[in-house]
Order: sequence, then C-alpha cells, then structure tokens
Amino acid sequence: MKLALFGGTFDPVHRGHLAVAHAAAQQFELATIFFVPANVPPHKGNRPLTSFPHRYAMLALATAEDQRFVPSLLEADSTEPNYSIQTVRRLKASLKKSDELYFLIGIDAFLEISTWRQPAQLLNECDFIVASRPGYSLADVGEALPETLRPAPAVLQALRKQEASGTIALPSTTIHLLSGVNESVSSTQIRVAAAKSVRQLSRHVPEAVAGYIKKERLYSSTSAQPKNERAKNSKVLSFRRAHIRSHKEQE
Repeated sequence: MKLALFGGTFDPVHRGHLAVAHAAAQQFELATIFFVPANVPPHKGNRPLTSFPHRYAMLALATAEDQRFVPSLLEADSTEPNYSIQTVRRLKASLKKSDELYFLIGIDAFLEISTWRQPAQLLNECDFIVASRPGYSLADVGEALPETLRPAPAVLQALRKQEASGTIALPSTTIHLLSGVNESVSSTQIRVAAAKSVRQLSRHVPEAVAGYIKKERLYSSTSAQPKNERAKNSKVLSFRRAHIRSHKEQE
C-alpha cells in the first residue's frame, strides 16, 4: 500500500494544502496521506503559533470528507522540537514491510531541507513527492540537496533552464516533482479574511474550517488563545482517544 506523510504547522490548513494532497493522491495512487501537525516546529523560531488542539481540530474538519486523508497525532506528545527524521521513523515502525512511504512536501520547504536535522539520512528513509510551482528549475532542487547528494556544478548549470518537473533519481532516494498544483494561499490572506465573513474566509480554507475559525475567533487581534496548559493537554488527550477509537472501529 502506498502512503504519504504530509507534515507542517497547518496554521491553519488551507485549500493549498488540500490541493497538493489531492493531486499527490491521484497521481501516485496513495491510499492514505497522514497530515502531521507539528506541536513544536523547529524552524518557526519565536513566531506565534496557534495552539495544537485548534490546529488539529481544523485538520480533522478539513480532511473529514476524504477517507484517504488522516489527521495524525504523531507529534502531539512532544515538548521538544519535532524533527522530520524522527517522525518518519516513528511512522515507518507502525507500517507493514510491504507498504511504500512517501514524504509529501512543498517546494518552498524542500529548498531548506539541507538545514534540517540529518537531511541525508532523512532522504534515505523514503521517497519524496515535492509539489513544484512555476518559476523553479531542476537546478533549484539539486542545489537544495545536502552536499553529499548534490550534483556537480556543471550538472546543476545544465539543469538551470529545465523546469522543476519529472523525477530525480538519487542513490538513496527518488524525488518525484508534482506539477500543476497552482492553488496559492498565504497566511496574510487568511488573517485579512478572518476579520470578515465566513464566506470570504471560505475562499482560502474549507467552509467547515472557516466556521471554526470564526467561532473560536482565531487569526484576529481578539483571538482567544488557551492559557491553561492542563486544558490544552486534556483536549489533545481527547483527540487521541477519538483517533484510537476510530482506528479500532475500522479494523
């Protein structure tokens, strides 16, 4: 069975994320895509982040209508930075030997992969599906690779005029470039729309997510963020129990 791990902050999950997931599922015949929100993202610095329970709840709403999409609690327990290599290994430990795992990622994030924890080892763990966009070349993808996997300068120069599409085969992994997904959504657009109507906000996020954002007053100057850590932990626990129960019902 083919599966994919789709990680990120998902703050919030929006139509761009779902467009990438739908395209990847169709093109690569993925049976399941695990949407894994990071509890403590290592690359976000001091940027304010919506609490994990809210982000997970929005993911659950956004993915409810597609059985292939599963909101995951893989990183819910962590109080330390969530490194992708650890998450991938945890997920692989729960899979069957016959399963094929892909790492689904947008090209903007992929271009920073050499700064991640153990990038070469991460690329060795599974194949990658990179959602490309117009304006990027194969050289951009090659230059983003860790030094030990990076093509020679002459090769990169030859790739400069070739758009980022097709497949890149490396000794340890294969990078599949997913083209044709042009749904672009920015956090600025979401925050502007959050101060308006659900209808306006639904242009950028699923309608159910828009309703949740308005109800919880997220992404505005009057946002009510949870202050009690115990309350946050209890919410995460309740999500986890529901997640486990749903899996048992499917078995």
